[in-house]
Amino acid sequence: MAKVQVLGTGCTKCAYLLKNAQDAASQRQAGDTVEKVDDIMQVLEFNPSALPALAIDGKVVSAGTLPSPAEIKQLMEQSQETENRS
Repeated sequence: MAKVQVLGTGCTKCAYLLKNAQDAASQRQAGDTVEKVDDIMQVLEFNPSALPALAIDGKVVSAGTLPSPAEIKQLMEQSQETENRS
């Protein structure tokens, strides 16, 4: 189960990234949660290099790009594999 956060201020790209993240989570059917973080102070805590950004389990995995649902799903699975090895 992954916690996915879309970091951004509410632009069109942020909405697109949020939809892709929700699609990826629903494809995985692993109980993943997806949330939008648009409070600038919370966004800055992640220190993303660009917006919109995507964080999985508290770590920024994509910044300034719009990964597809398939790419996000792969990032989620990689994050889980890394977590399981720890």
